[in-house]
Amino acid sequence: MSRRRTLGPKKKLALVLSAATVAGGGAFAMATTSNATPPAAATRSAADSTVCRGLATALGNNRKFIEGQRAAPDAQSEARIANREAVIAQIRRQQEASGCTVGESAQDSRAAQPQQPAPSRPAAGDRAGQAGQASGERVCNGSTVTLSGEGGAPAASSDRFPAGTKLKVTNLDNGKSTTVEVTSVSGSCVLLNDAAFEQVREAGKFLIRRAVIEKVG
Repeated sequence: MSRRRTLGPKKKLALVLSAATVAGGGAFAMATTSNATPPAAATRSAADSTVCRGLATALGNNRKFIEGQRAAPDAQSEARIANREAVIAQIRRQQEASGCTVGESAQDSRAAQPQQPAPSRPAAGDRAGQAGQASGERVCNGSTVTLSGEGGAPAASSDRFPAGTKLKVTNLDNGKSTTVEVTSVSGSCVLLNDAAFEQVREAGKFLIRRAVIEKVG
């Protein structure tokens, strides 16, 4: 006659608690793993958002320029509009390649978001310690800087400074600066052409939010 081995009440309770602990720990680990956002994905998302904002700003600036030329045309307006339309087509291709909303401009983005207050101008005593602020009159306070999409030697375009004006643009995020001459009219305080923008940009970005712009010479 075989003898069956039986467990006492204390041993049975210990086994039940042990199984519950293992099961609960596994469920917690699975939940933690499934809910975590990979750091690389979050970084990629932030970078993509910056690129899209920059492209949207560039598109909006070029559209604004075309509207201004059509509202007050001159002998060169037709050629300028054709040039900016080609630039817009290139920006739209960059938006598609970057996964952005094709055709979205900065004006579209601002319409869907509350206006942010312009950054306050630092006191005179604070300016000496900031990069790129020691060589001229500070202008375009609170303006962002983007690219016009035009080729050629480093140059700028502006809606308030005449051709021949020299402007120094400093990117406070990387300390790089460039001094360029205004050569044409645009729909913004200052737009840099491709060559000038490359001198101060951060890799992969089409927008400089923390910029100091100075009128020099």
